[in-house]
Amino acid sequence: MEGGNLAHDGHGFFSECDDLSLLSTHREPTTRHFCSFNMTSAAAAQAAWMAAQIQTTYPDIWPETVRALIVHSAEWTEEMEAQFLRHFNMSAPSKNFYSSILRLCGYGVPNLDRAIHSAANSLTLIAQQEIQPFDRRQEGSGYRTKEMHLYELPWPKEVLLSLPTEVEVRMRVTLSYFIEPGPGEIGWEDRYRYPSHLLRFDLKSPDEETSDFIKRINAADRTEEEGHPGTQSASDHWAIGSRGRDKGSIHSDIWLGTAAELAASNVIAVYPRIGWWRERGYLERWGRRTRYSLIISIVTPAEGVDIYTPVANKLGITVPAAIEI
Repeated sequence: MEGGNLAHDGHGFFSECDDLSLLSTHREPTTRHFCSFNMTSAAAAQAAWMAAQIQTTYPDIWPETVRALIVHSAEWTEEMEAQFLRHFNMSAPSKNFYSSILRLCGYGVPNLDRAIHSAANSLTLIAQQEIQPFDRRQEGSGYRTKEMHLYELPWPKEVLLSLPTEVEVRMRVTLSYFIEPGPGEIGWEDRYRYPSHLLRFDLKSPDEETSDFIKRINAADRTEEEGHPGTQSASDHWAIGSRGRDKGSIHSDIWLGTAAELAASNVIAVYPRIGWWRERGYLERWGRRTRYSLIISIVTPAEGVDIYTPVANKLGITVPAAIEI
């Protein structure tokens, strides 16, 4: 969100400036009617307004989904990208580029229209689900990871495969959930002590069988139980990558590839990672369920390509017919 900017003289001096701040009503209207404000105060107010607009448009969606839609709609401006490309002396973005811009600019500037609408050449799918991350072991003592959710994505394969081979398709995935912070823990010494649980997503690679994809996810889970952070995704199509996106409790990434590769990447998994619900079993939280929202969108650069209607028909969604008047 826009929080205002600082003025600088080009020699290292920075200062707040009313002309670069946002305008709001003053807290004491009898003193003066308006005042300038900026930074997190301004950004938080705009984020709350946007969240209210989304909730009003879709009153039945969860708070997890509202937050996910805000992040999912955000994009970095050309000025943001140019500044970081100059800093790294790059002609094209890299993993280091995305890691740095994500740390300083977040996911960019949200767009309300993009958050609540889909164009004909774009498609957005939303899943709101509950998952039980952990359970007690049936044999022996201790606890184990319980559920993993698999989604078979209803991509319009015929439409995607009809696109020219050089056409690059963009897919974005956002996973949003809330954790329960560990009582009295800050999580610096043990990353399993602060979050109650963690969730991750991964996508089947174009040349990977679904059974092999499931084995890869299960292997990563076993690796984490042995004290390692897990394996990297087999796909090299992600812009940010799992190391950059798997922080906090909302994860978003951009997949880039050909239409044929996307048509073959039609399975996505949501799975848990260890948290204190499992590691501190005596607190009896290991059997709890948690909610999450998963948002997936694909965009083709070709304006004349309709990818929305084939999926809507497949899912039984009524598509309004255009009538000339």
